[in-house]
Amino acid sequence: MKNVIGVINLGKPHSMLDELTRNRSIASVPFGGRYRLIDFTLSNMANTGISKVAVFTLNKSRSLMDHLGSGKEWQLDRKIGGLFMLPPAITFPTADYKGDLQNFYGHIDYFNRSKEEYVIVCRSHMVCNVNYSDALQFHIDSEADITMLYNRLDPDTVDLSNCYQLEVDEHHRVRQMSSDADEINTGNVYMESFIINRTLLVEMIEHCIAHEQYDLTESLIMQNIDTFQVNAYQHEGHLSIINSTTSYYNQSMRLLNPDVWRGLFFQPGLVYTKIKDEPPSKYIETADVNNSLIANGCIVQGRVENSILFRGVKVAKGATIRNSILMQECEIGEGAVVENMILDKEVCIKRGQTLLGNASEPVVITKRSTI
Repeated sequence: MKNVIGVINLGKPHSMLDELTRNRSIASVPFGGRYRLIDFTLSNMANTGISKVAVFTLNKSRSLMDHLGSGKEWQLDRKIGGLFMLPPAITFPTADYKGDLQNFYGHIDYFNRSKEEYVIVCRSHMVCNVNYSDALQFHIDSEADITMLYNRLDPDTVDLSNCYQLEVDEHHRVRQMSSDADEINTGNVYMESFIINRTLLVEMIEHCIAHEQYDLTESLIMQNIDTFQVNAYQHEGHLSIINSTTSYYNQSMRLLNPDVWRGLFFQPGLVYTKIKDEPPSKYIETADVNNSLIANGCIVQGRVENSILFRGVKVAKGATIRNSILMQECEIGEGAVVENMILDKEVCIKRGQTLLGNASEPVVITKRSTI
């Protein structure tokens, strides 16, 4: 797809994941044992054949830049096109930051100098496996100005707070959208991804900035639903919405269902991440592991049940891990108990300690803590 630019918009401050985003952007939050949230969006673009991708960052980008590198794992280390990291073009205090369109406008030359006809704009906290080819063809065939991607979820079983929902007519035209479930409760969840003509995007960005409107979704799309032809394309595959610590925990636990795991990681394409050469996990004879995802490099001597262990986790003899997420290089001492917890990277739980959380409100232990 040489006629398309991929844009990953990280230009909104994210505090919804509390401790997990204290020192990192939401895009670099670990997920699924060995991945970062941004891996899924980048993989979708790579599997679609998009060879030019821009990542609009805001702050806390060190770990993200280290993870992405040259973009080699997503076939973006190339002379023509490739991966572009675009931090805010001007220096401003966080308090003066007005919205993501401010960041887009600061890099307006990136769009003006590009030759591609279409732009696909996505976020990183909507975790899915989608090939954009069909959505782009739908956009072209329907002669839409903007095509929004959405997924149909049951509002009675899924928490859709902080999500935009769409009202779509029989001709796939978006008639209304709102983040207030009291106004719209259709279950048509906007995936914060849309397709637009590049020249139209530039015109709309300049118009919004001229009128001091800075929010990409509300200023550029919501206010123009009646002005432009805004259509909706339904994605019918898996969707995980990561917009709170509780949703992060719940969506991670869903991966322990083999059907969900296969649907996210293999259909319709594979998910790629930064390669780290580590040995296979080692299970000592005292290990007892049930219904868990164990990444490579782990050493397990204790009991692990309904949990996700990232690379290099060590679980000592007699320790019990239950319904928990342990990120890279965590160490659990002999006889320790960890239940309904999220442990950030390099947390050390000493011998005999007991940590009991609540599955409805999981507790996060901050990075490099020792308990």
